Amino acid sequence: MQVEPIVITDLVKDFGGFKAVDGLSLTVRSGTFLGFLGPNGAGKTTTIKILTNMLRATSGSAYLNGVDVVKDPKAAMASLGAVVETPEFYPYLTPNETLAYLGELRGMPSEEVRSRSAEVLETVKMSEWADQRIGKFSKGMKQRVAIAQAILHRPSVIILDEPTSGLDPRGMAEVREILNELKKERYTVFMSSHLLNEVQEVCDEVALIDRGKLLRSGPVSDLLGSVNVHRMEVRSLQPIDGAWLNKISQLEGVTELRASGRAGFTFTLAGGEQEQARMLRSLQGIGLDVVSFKESGVALENLYLSMIKESR
Repeated sequence: MQVEPIVITDLVKDFGGFKAVDGLSLTVRSGTFLGFLGPNGAGKTTTIKILTNMLRATSGSAYLNGVDVVKDPKAAMASLGAVVETPEFYPYLTPNETLAYLGELRGMPSEEVRSRSAEVLETVKMSEWADQRIGKFSKGMKQRVAIAQAILHRPSVIILDEPTSGLDPRGMAEVREILNELKKERYTVFMSSHLLNEVQEVCDEVALIDRGKLLRSGPVSDLLGSVNVHRMEVRSLQPIDGAWLNKISQLEGVTELRASGRAGFTFTLAGGEQEQARMLRSLQGIGLDVVSFKESGVALENLYLSMIKESR
């Protein structure tokens, strides 16, 4: 019988009558990059703290690689790497010194720590700063060091709690690039996020949670395939200014309209090819010279919002 990396069953966490996690059951298969998606206060961090033995569940169970997190936390944590909330480091230490210290705490041989440190710093693109003090680093650089320490001991499971939260656009892009590297290496990753585009870009599977309850889970492609709503991307000869956006917004079926560059815009459109053909005619009908008109993907946002609305 195959043992799955993460198995959560009927998990409950009650804070004085408030259920932050309410009967959550979820299984994550080996090699899966799962996005644990929900609004702020949905129960994501509470679930992660239970999985990482930072918090005790009121009832239910959580297993990592077949090991009960409550009954044998040391064995369960041995196969886990995690970044929970905002990472903190000794500011006077360098990444190499930090990894050496953490490797020693894990009982890794010093020679292995040295070679492995070089590998993980290369993975997170921090080799250039391996001997610089962390206190001088940006938040994005610290987050990359945090991911390096999480994979130092070659864990089979990685848990990341909103890894791009609070980062500037450049920092977010750098961390997402690293997440894609972890995906290529077939780690099992459990990543919480409230950023829909991040989950759609990086994850294989998604679990939608709200008010501590699981709303839906499955492959991202399957969930998106169940929604007949698409994100459309348009380029035109004319620059798209406020006047054009006002005209476009009044067309039937246009929602979530946003400018994109000097002569482009995106919007959400319900329906299939017939509705798209009708919309193209409508855009041309208001005098817009359309250069390109294409789908840029199904809007996960619409599934997310509709599921939360149905649950309340």
